[in-house]
Amino acid sequence: MDEPEQNEFQETEEEFTDEVADNHKPEEEFTEVQDNQELDEEIEGEDEDEGLPFAKAEVVRLMKQNLDSDKMIRERVKVEMNKFLGEVLKKVCNQLNQYPYTTIEYEMLKESIYPYENIERINEEKKRILKHLDAIKADCDALSMDVKVTLRLNATEVDEEDDIFS
Repeated sequence: MDEPEQNEFQETEEEFTDEVADNHKPEEEFTEVQDNQELDEEIEGEDEDEGLPFAKAEVVRLMKQNLDSDKMIRERVKVEMNKFLGEVLKKVCNQLNQYPYTTIEYEMLKESIYPYENIERINEEKKRILKHLDAIKADCDALSMDVKVTLRLNATEVDEEDDIFS
């Protein structure tokens, strides 16, 4: 009566441990390590969430909607994207603060976000202007050479006239 009774469904702790150790696969260990790393990142991320301008889950959800499905996002990228979006928001709000009105209208917002909404068109315009400036510079260089040639011709004509009168 010193030993506890065991039925067919009960096993000792030692038997259970041996059985689990025999059935443990390396892939499961790798998955467990990955899961532990993700949990550690989430725990670290919770501490950092307090300083972020937006809910990290919402930013990550939006990123995943716009990225390819095979992309994985590192924790630092999630945090930096959140900070970047906060900075853009601050810049837009600073622009909105330039208006003397107490109520912010939709037209004011449209004007403030114009650079962010039309960055591609602005860059194309910049390239067009730079090409035009290069053409103007080439014209100026050509005119400069013409002036130098004309001055040289005038200088030689003056020398020839001086020789005639001497």
